Amino acid sequence: MTFNLRVLAAAGTFAALGLPALAETEIKIGYALAPDSHYGVAAAKFEEVLLAETGDQFSFKHFPSSGLGGEREVIEGLQLGTVEATIVSSGTLANFVGDTGVFDIPFLFRDLSHARAVLDGPIGQEILAKFDAVGLHGLAWGEQGFRHITNNRNAIETPADVEGLKIRTMENPVHLAAFNAMGAAPTPMAWPEVISSLQQGVIDGQENPLSVIVSVKLDEVQEYLTLSGHVYSPAMLLVSKPFWDGLNDEQKAAFEKAAAAGVEAMRGYVDNVETSGVETLKERGMKVNALSAEEKAKFQEAIASAYEGYYETYGKDLVDSIVNFE
Repeated sequence: MTFNLRVLAAAGTFAALGLPALAETEIKIGYALAPDSHYGVAAAKFEEVLLAETGDQFSFKHFPSSGLGGEREVIEGLQLGTVEATIVSSGTLANFVGDTGVFDIPFLFRDLSHARAVLDGPIGQEILAKFDAVGLHGLAWGEQGFRHITNNRNAIETPADVEGLKIRTMENPVHLAAFNAMGAAPTPMAWPEVISSLQQGVIDGQENPLSVIVSVKLDEVQEYLTLSGHVYSPAMLLVSKPFWDGLNDEQKAAFEKAAAAGVEAMRGYVDNVETSGVETLKERGMKVNALSAEEKAKFQEAIASAYEGYYETYGKDLVDSIVNFE
């Protein structure tokens, strides 16, 4: 057998076993934030554990800070098989699997423990499994934490304080409905455009978890921070379904183990920033106020009309099962 024929025969053997034809398969992983963010920490841990489990079968190439484009573009790259993995916010996920939007309903979760229990439990896992039908494979739910409002116009204490506020939101119909109900002027915008739009006054503010606000130094372009905790923000570790289907069972188990480790690292980062982030932002000069329980109740009343739409879209039984989950 000539050398070329031997190579082809070996490649055919690898394919038959469901293994990569080459000793090392490159995994391109893209995410919107910097390497020192909760996304970057999760991606690094994911790589570390996967390589420890699989030896030299895979290598990683990271594209942080939207190096492969906005989140929607990256997810579409996964569907096409041109990108292997991503860590992504829930902002665009509802465009691919509509049911993920239920987790973005304002004031749905009591605290981080409640949110994590729902996502890791049967409700979250059932929705995670739906990504296989759209050219994606959901490995695990991660998180960003509870979202808060920053802006350059005024401190926010009542719904009246957000009237007319040009606030960047994710491309997420659940969030848009809530801010419209409050009387704000929500402006969907891909993340790479946000900082420059704040600098230029195209928008007044934005809303994000402390993990994002701190890591991207939004204090440099925003004056006020309101600790509203209006929405819990999940994230997800996704891989390409075409890529996933090419793995064997041992490799799939290694990916699942690595994803679980990545999520643990991400949640640890969020836990830390939830306790230290406010002080960090105050030290950097932001004017910070926290909504009391009574003030939050007024915001809940302001978006009552949006809740009717949420019930219609997702079903009141599902929403109530999440609210009451123990």
